[in-house]
Amino acid sequence: MRLNHLALAVRDIERSRRFYETYFGFDAGPASRYEDGTLIIRDREGFDLALHPDPDPRRLPDFAHFGFTTPDVAGRLALLERDGVPIVERWSEPGFDSFKCVDPDGYVVEVYWEEPVSEA
Repeated sequence: MRLNHLALAVRDIERSRRFYETYFGFDAGPASRYEDGTLIIRDREGFDLALHPDPDPRRLPDFAHFGFTTPDVAGRLALLERDGVPIVERWSEPGFDSFKCVDPDGYVVEVYWEEPVSEA
């Protein structure tokens, strides 16, 4: 079993769609639209991201975030910085590299890579 769906309240559906398609690969297959205005976009692994229209998304605690893993953390960071996406944290140590950015609605998104732990 694995987590396969995340729903976010967003102020501007198309702006958020472009953000997640551009930086995080949510451009696989057709999107699904629903009568309540919800748009569901998918990545290549079948993860569904539901974007719900809400003119006033609620404030989350500072620790709240979600993340994407990639072996090319530096490349993804460079792309987001080039496009002016706010970077709010960076962390690098042997075997772990990470940064956090902010999406158009203020959600904190972590991008990280962690060396696999070898089972001895």
